[in-house]
Amino acid sequence: MEMNASSLKKTSRLAGLLYLIWIITGLFAIFYVPSQINTAGDAVTAAQDILSREFLFRTSIVNDLISSTLWVFMVLVFYRMFKHVDEFQAKLLVAFVIVQIPTAFFMEAFNITSLMILKGEILRTFDLTQRQDLAMLFLRVNDYGTLTLVIFWGLWLFPLAILVYRSRFLPRFLGVWLIINGSALLVLSFTGLLLPQYKDMVSKIALPAELGEVAFMLWLLIKGAKLQASE
Repeated sequence: MEMNASSLKKTSRLAGLLYLIWIITGLFAIFYVPSQINTAGDAVTAAQDILSREFLFRTSIVNDLISSTLWVFMVLVFYRMFKHVDEFQAKLLVAFVIVQIPTAFFMEAFNITSLMILKGEILRTFDLTQRQDLAMLFLRVNDYGTLTLVIFWGLWLFPLAILVYRSRFLPRFLGVWLIINGSALLVLSFTGLLLPQYKDMVSKIALPAELGEVAFMLWLLIKGAKLQASE
């Protein structure tokens, strides 16, 4: 049985609220934490930044765990909202999110391990430079793991875009923008893996495309879904 107009609007507003919180956690992880803790340089600088801002580093780990958990609830709300539009695409939407959650949690273990190494809680027989190099190894594994997850960050937007485009309660331009957004994330991921020297340049070029999720979130939160909107 399809949702009525009132139920649909409430569900879309809930999805928009969860999306807003999820985006905030993402911005915190992608922009704020790297601006305070530089792990992209040498091992010594990374170690000093992590140890001097240990609470922020731990906060970033908790933030990522909350973000991944929140994503699961958010995608289930999307499934409820779109399952009557195309059940296969709605299930595919859920699958692209759920499949990456265990990997995201596992990757946070690398961050925790790197902190334990730097504090000397483990590998105490190793000297300082060796511990710093090992911690840097775990941080680099985490960085490249994130790049692989960006593939799924792009893939989940494709079924979402199709559902938005086919729905009769959201504007089609949002579906088109989400397709562009997903494509941009795929390009960004493969650039980081194949041509890392161009990653920053591609990231700047792709920024307008990546605002598709923000536009979609704001539409859900402010206007909500309305039946027959396309007509």
